[in-house]
Parts: sequence; C-alpha cells; structure tokens
Amino acid sequence: MRRRRIPAALLFLTLPMTKPCQGPNPTSRQPRLRAPAGATDCHAHVFGPPARYPFDPARSYTPPEAPLAAYRRMLDALGIERAVIVQPSVYGTDNRATLDAIHDFGPGCRGVAVVAPDIAETTLIDMHASGVRGIRLNILYRGGIGIEAMARLADRIKALGWHIQLLLDVRTLPELTSRLMALPVAIVFDHMGHIAIGHGIGDSGFQALLDLLRDHRCWVKLSGNYRISAAGPPYADVVPFARALIAANPARVVWGSDWPHPALEGPMPDDGDLIDALLDYAPDEALRRAILVDNPAVLYRF
Repeated sequence: MRRRRIPAALLFLTLPMTKPCQGPNPTSRQPRLRAPAGATDCHAHVFGPPARYPFDPARSYTPPEAPLAAYRRMLDALGIERAVIVQPSVYGTDNRATLDAIHDFGPGCRGVAVVAPDIAETTLIDMHASGVRGIRLNILYRGGIGIEAMARLADRIKALGWHIQLLLDVRTLPELTSRLMALPVAIVFDHMGHIAIGHGIGDSGFQALLDLLRDHRCWVKLSGNYRISAAGPPYADVVPFARALIAANPARVVWGSDWPHPALEGPMPDDGDLIDALLDYAPDEALRRAILVDNPAVLYRF
C-alpha cells in the first residue's frame, strides 16, 4: 500500500517541542531565472550562535546554526541583493539575533520583529531606526505572539507605518476577516496563507485571502511552496495557487526563500528551485520584476 504523503503544512503538529531540525543545503544551484537589480528575498531567518542568542524554552523546534554569512552566500548564488530578516518563533520577543543580522547586512536589509504589546515606545523607535518595518504574529508555532495581541499592537505601530505579518492557516481566515479589516495597518500573510494544497483554491479561507488582496490593504508572500505542497519538488501543485494570488493583486505580492527552512521534515529544498518557481508563477518578466524589486521597495521602504 502506498503511504499518503503528509503536507509539510501539517507536520509541525507532530513535532516534539524542541526536536532538532535539519539545516539548509550548504550550496544552491545556479537558477535559470536571472534576478533583476535590487531583487529582494522578503523572508529569511538567522539562527545562532546559541551561547550568544539563547532559544526560548517554549519553542516548537530547535534549529541548527544558520549565520548571516551562510545566508549571504545563498543570496549571492541566486543573484539577490536585498533581504528581509524575520524574527523566528524560537527567539520569542528577544530580537537581538535579528537586529544584529540587519545591522551586519547593511543598508539593503530590513526586518520584521516579534514584540509584546507593552513594549516601550523608545524601543519601537530604535527598532525602526535599525530597519524594522513590521511585526509578526505567529499562530502556528509556540514561542510567538498570538492573535489576541493584534489590535493593541496595531495601535502601537501605526504611527511608524509598520505592518503586521501573520503566520496562520488561512482556513481560519473567514472568522478573522472583520477584525483584520478594522486594523489601522497593512497585513502581510506568510507562505501563501500556509494552506495545504489538498483543500483547493475554492476553500473559503483561500478565497477570503484573495478578497483581502483585492482590497489593497493586504499583502502575501510567495514563499514556503515546499511547506504546502503535496507533490514535492518541483512543487507543481502550488502553481495554480500562486497564480491566483498574483492575479488578485500583482502589486501586493512579494517573494521569499524562507531560508534556512526551519522545522521541515522531508527533503530540504534547493533555493535555486525556489526562485525558479517564479518562472511558472509569473511568466512575464515585468511582473517578476514587480514581485522581486518594486513591490518589496514599497512594503519595506527600501
């Protein structure tokens, strides 16, 4: 009997709390896609060293070290100049690893932090000066800040022009839509809504995501295709979903590698394959430039 492949979007539910996870491929193949000048990876993380940046005891996974130097080698292989480093759940609200990486990367880097609702105003201002342009709410992994803090945090960050980034399964989106639309800030959805492909484009949550994109106040990251695919590499079953998101609002989609691909069981993706997926998602060169260069420049204010 053939074993049914469990979509990666659901695997985290079975992981022990601090199970060590595999690291990224040490090298990336040369992609077929030639990245335009100013291309941006809008979703990546850095980890370690643990002695300097200790993990949150309540985390869902334990990543190996993934330093900025290794990340930059991957970007060089893909021809990408700019980056957005996102605070991972394993650090909770201790943003030091993310902030230090933004600083060390230089002017071509922005960040997304995880903060508590009672964070000091001066700390928010300092983060903005460091390159932070949004905060992340994590509904899927332990160690993050949940949806219950969303409205209060939106009020805290609206003067800075920041956005709220959500990691959730969009099947829960219909019940959240009215709350999201009442927020005074933009919303960015991780990993194409993190919906397992088997639920289909017609799923009410995915359709709610498309509606929010058409409203112009929400964005989505074309990232994590390997997390939601049921087919595995080259993740061809994700193409209709990505094209539907782009068609809903091509000015509100960005691309991200999700390097170093934490909390993943199964084959580790090649980052060259991940950016080459844009050739299928957006066959038009001008559209790919918008996704890689123009849209990130607006969202992250490069």
